[in-house]
Amino acid sequence: MFEDIDTGRRPVVLIWEVTQACELACRHCRADARPARHPDELSTAEGKALLEDAASFGEGQLVVLSGGDPLAREDLLELISYGTDLGLRMTITPSGTRSLTPERVEELSNAGIERMAVSLDGATRESHDAFRGEASFADTVAAAEAAAAEGLPLQINTTVCADTVGELPAIRERVRDLGAVLWSVFFLVPVGRGRVLDPIAPERAEAVMEWLGEVAREERFGVKTTEAPFFRRVELQSGENTTAPRRRAGITAGRGFAFVSHTGEVYPSGFLPESAGNVRDRSVVDVYRNADLFESLRDPDAYRGKCGACEFRQVCGGSRSRAYAMTGDPLESDPLCPYVPEGYDGPLPETIASPEGTPESAD
Repeated sequence: MFEDIDTGRRPVVLIWEVTQACELACRHCRADARPARHPDELSTAEGKALLEDAASFGEGQLVVLSGGDPLAREDLLELISYGTDLGLRMTITPSGTRSLTPERVEELSNAGIERMAVSLDGATRESHDAFRGEASFADTVAAAEAAAAEGLPLQINTTVCADTVGELPAIRERVRDLGAVLWSVFFLVPVGRGRVLDPIAPERAEAVMEWLGEVAREERFGVKTTEAPFFRRVELQSGENTTAPRRRAGITAGRGFAFVSHTGEVYPSGFLPESAGNVRDRSVVDVYRNADLFESLRDPDAYRGKCGACEFRQVCGGSRSRAYAMTGDPLESDPLCPYVPEGYDGPLPETIASPEGTPESAD
């Protein structure tokens, strides 16, 4: 159904960060999560009002309940059931903690969750727990196995940075063994705790994209990238278009994607924390469709530098979040993409430097 979505009118993906509370302190955390819930979080009633607004986007709107750890909210199952009854496609990204027991997975499924996403940032207990926290690997794998037993579709999320890129081939094996339907590969944006991590260099990112294309052709699970839309450009240039682009353009911040914070602020993305309004005083539908920030992000011809000159700007557009994080301007060029359009002689984004780290099998 995604091919029928007009991303000028509705997002393909609407994320609601229901809380920033989390038992973990992951090294890359965008939210800079803390154990305690924020006193100004959207209440149950305000959350239900948000879900009602989301339903007015159109039939089958996809809503992702994120965090922090959504399980930290006592009203989580009530909110899931309410959204399901409204006709929303409710999905969730819980943290891999002791709270995510097989019983909780069953409860999430019974309440109406259609897909659960868990994070693997290392293929072994040692590497994953060093990135996300002690015992997180075991809890995450147990939850993934519980999802399979429950018949709940599973998505695996992986963050790519200098510390994790060498694990990608082994994580791929884990994704396959756990029976995931999708591997979502997040390329680091320096926000929150992630500001202290080293990204991979643009040339390495290109090589990883080429490798991910091979993975997508060889595996039964799907592969997508987050904050790295030039995966679509790489696939188009290779002539092996495995990303199945049923949409006219990729999903990027503000263009097919919207994010509501735990306090109701509406951002183009959780990685682009520039508020265009708050759901307490303005409908999320109105913000998405009419806010100046969102409208500007949906116009690739307004992008600056080589992204604005690139012939792939409609199907890619670059990471608006990374451009914002690195320059303060969400319309600037994505510094992770090494591609320079033929004949372009304008300014180039500042080079991202990082230690060598891409594994041979992903090079």
